[in-house]
Amino acid sequence: MRADERRAEVIEAAVRAFASGGYAATSTEEIARLAGVSQPYLFRLFGTKQELFIAAVGRAFERIRLGFEEGARHPVPDLPDGYDPVLAGIGRAYGDLLADTSVLRIQLHAFAACDDPTIRSFVRREFGALVHRVSELSGVPAAQLRGFFADGMLLNVAAAMELTEAEVAWDRICEEGPG
Repeated sequence: MRADERRAEVIEAAVRAFASGGYAATSTEEIARLAGVSQPYLFRLFGTKQELFIAAVGRAFERIRLGFEEGARHPVPDLPDGYDPVLAGIGRAYGDLLADTSVLRIQLHAFAACDDPTIRSFVRREFGALVHRVSELSGVPAAQLRGFFADGMLLNVAAAMELTEAEVAWDRICEEGPG
């Protein structure tokens, strides 16, 4: 196997491991075992655990960006007034991405690891690039874009708690209180 292929395999193993245990609690030994490589080899590919975490988080952001781009190519027709067909297509694609819980959980762990300045800088840059890309794809005003990402964060929290759509019905939650 070529080094770039092995590197990609290690990143995929790191995505799964960090998604499960987070940055602080996941050992490089565990990632090496999942990837089927030695720990010294892992450190030859990635100089530090931090570099490996950043590569794994970058891979998750890349999946999201690619999913958003695919969703934008499939706008949702016949929506009520006020809904953007491209954003709806992107939102549908994001719902599909959330089926892979490792993408969701590594995002949450990436945000939680932002007390590390290097990780924080990387996550800010990647999240900003994602917002910018959705802006390019949709062309919606900033306020609508903000609402889209706010709704996405609500979906992240709901998905992390494994809530159903009915349980996330915002109007119902506001009216009835906790279930």
